[in-house]
Amino acid sequence: METKWKRARWLRNAPTDAERHLWRYLRRERLAGWKFRRQYPIAGFIADFVCVPGALVIELDGGQHLDASAYDGNRTRMIEAEGYRVVRFWNDDVLLRVDAVLEEVLRHLHGH
Repeated sequence: METKWKRARWLRNAPTDAERHLWRYLRRERLAGWKFRRQYPIAGFIADFVCVPGALVIELDGGQHLDASAYDGNRTRMIEAEGYRVVRFWNDDVLLRVDAVLEEVLRHLHGH
């Protein structure tokens, strides 16, 4: 497990543009008081963002995920088996339509 935590720390220090942008809205309980963590190990994977109290994982997908649907599906099933719901957004949606992304996140959290 220690290796996943080290990898998570490294990923937190090297975010993508979309991760950096979304984190501006999620950090310090800015989204309606919900606490998020970034690059958080769950079920042997490192989730981009997680709201533990809301049992919600947010995954951001870039172009490389077009060819990784089987891997992403398995990853989602494993994380969901830990009691989390997983919502995925394309990087472009976060960068160009962040308000819509945040509304969708809140819908999932309020449905908790």
